[in-house]
Amino acid sequence: MRHHIVATLTGLLLATSAAFAQTAERKPYNELYYQRASLFDALGCDSTSIVMLGNSLTHGCEWHQLLGNPNVLNRGINGDVVQGLRDRVGSIVDGRPAKIFMLAGVNDVSHDLTADSIAGAIVDLARYIRTATPDTKLYVQSLLPINNSFGRYKHLDGKEQVIRDINALVRPQVEALGATWIELYPAFADADGNLRSDLTNDGLHLLAPGYRIWRDILLPYIDD
Repeated sequence: MRHHIVATLTGLLLATSAAFAQTAERKPYNELYYQRASLFDALGCDSTSIVMLGNSLTHGCEWHQLLGNPNVLNRGINGDVVQGLRDRVGSIVDGRPAKIFMLAGVNDVSHDLTADSIAGAIVDLARYIRTATPDTKLYVQSLLPINNSFGRYKHLDGKEQVIRDINALVRPQVEALGATWIELYPAFADADGNLRSDLTNDGLHLLAPGYRIWRDILLPYIDD
């Protein structure tokens, strides 16, 4: 009997360990990702929606207030990568929104991926959106510059050129798909090509003046 109990407990432990391993394999993102992705799935969107799709730069803004449009939905998640957007964009394209404004890639840069691979993932995502909801106007926004003088994000040290290379690679390819390219980079860069220090307090994320610049660039596309 004792051997039977031990064997049973051992089997349960092994099954539990395997279940945890499988769960870990199925969950490559952090808790916040799944919290917000679950909420976004529940909220959905519709043909009147203007969706801001992206990472922390998108997450960090009250877009409907900034743009003065109640149809604007924030679908940004801090720390998100291009694959993360692809994995959660289904509920967005299912709603056939009027417009999607997409910005992603800087977190992929911090993971030491190459410009080619990141650009390819962005273009693949754009292609999927264009195919899944062809009547939706898709706007792909350039990556913003960074400023490593703040010393905050060590995994972005020396990656300024990678960001520029991604922008150069992505633009012609998404335009060929029928998406609209929105060039943000120059409006945020100083004379050395870094993110202007008056627009950030950490070298990556934006303060209110930065979001106002972004708003002024986007408004013609929002109102179009």
